[in-house]
Amino acid sequence: MSDYLVKATAFEGKVRAYATQTTEMVGEAVRRQGTWATASAALGRAMTAGLMMGSMLKGDDKITIKIEGDGPIGAIVVDSNAKGETRGYVKNPNVHFDLNEHGKLDVARAVGTEGFLSVVKDLGMRENFTGSVPLISGELGEDFTYYFVSSEQVPSSVGVGVLVNPDETILASGGFVIQMMPGADDAIIEEIEKRLSQIPPISKLIQAGMPPEEMLYALLGDDNVKILDKMPVAFACSCSKERIANAIIGLGKDEIKAMIEEDGGAETTCHFCNESYVFSKEELEELYQEA
Repeated sequence: MSDYLVKATAFEGKVRAYATQTTEMVGEAVRRQGTWATASAALGRAMTAGLMMGSMLKGDDKITIKIEGDGPIGAIVVDSNAKGETRGYVKNPNVHFDLNEHGKLDVARAVGTEGFLSVVKDLGMRENFTGSVPLISGELGEDFTYYFVSSEQVPSSVGVGVLVNPDETILASGGFVIQMMPGADDAIIEEIEKRLSQIPPISKLIQAGMPPEEMLYALLGDDNVKILDKMPVAFACSCSKERIANAIIGLGKDEIKAMIEEDGGAETTCHFCNESYVFSKEELEELYQEA
């Protein structure tokens, strides 16, 4: 089944909810970057959360998330937009640890528990919206939950999970976001909290073949959920040789001249998709003239 995301409301509009399957999306990122298992789980959780946050936007709006913890994988960067197109990378993909005391991949150890989660929303205005919160666990689901509550003042619950096969491919990946809207009373909150405490880990639900709609029914109750929209999601990178060329022009004539004289050309690799772009001496000379 191809990845997709569903948007819903519950309890007569007093709750907003999102759920997604991201197995193929995360699998493509992991394949391109050659991440080891624990790094793959961290990247997958961040991309899944970023995807759902991107789906909350409209039109051509987009979002960039940066997680900078004190763990060995370094920074995690995720870009997403309102169309379900998402990309992400970790600074150090070659990180893996033994399972933690709960028998799960030790994402918190890889990410670190000291640092910040920052969000930049490009909403097509003169100023971008920027929010930043300290990491509280490094497990990422809790950290995104804290971001929504602290930075956007929206009581939320975020669940993200990734299962990795022995051969380092992605077995299952997905997540959910549940948000309280104005008017959600204590009875609704208590019911949701009770359901959250009883449901298996999100990755186990996906592994069992539970589609996003069924996740929301399990989380919120069949009779309470109203599905509003369903959209495909995928790994997508916006890099191109033209964009790289514009970036080289932006470096200025002196820098381009040095590339020509010292290296006789240039090669750069995209952090997100690992595609390499090569510029010959002649191409650099053309860019030098444009600069």
